[in-house]
Amino acid sequence: MIKLSKEKVLLLHQLIAEETGGSVGVRDVGLLESALNNAYATFGGEELYKTKEEKAASLGFSLISNHAFVDGNKRIGVYAMLTFLEAEGIKMNCTNADVVDFGLSVASGDMKYDEILKWINKFKK
Repeated sequence: MIKLSKEKVLLLHQLIAEETGGSVGVRDVGLLESALNNAYATFGGEELYKTKEEKAASLGFSLISNHAFVDGNKRIGVYAMLTFLEAEGIKMNCTNADVVDFGLSVASGDMKYDEILKWINKFKK
């Protein structure tokens, strides 16, 4: 399975900000690293998130919820999650409106990890 590096996510964040507006910059590097590593966490030698979908849900939730960036946390969280899924061969069948609603729901606390996983499974092809 792929793992999005901090450098790639920083580049994605910069490109998204240039395209859509907003400030570029990391508010807390530790929170960014935590968000990126959480999807690969283990306990007792066992992966906590075993499937690609579980890792993607963890990645999206952590990037949005940790607020590691000065601006654009929802955008980078959603984009990184969808990029991870696509790189792993999982195509999503959702509209732009579905994606916007998803990002807003996670950021507001209405969607947690379990709901994100359900959302991924609902919209994957």
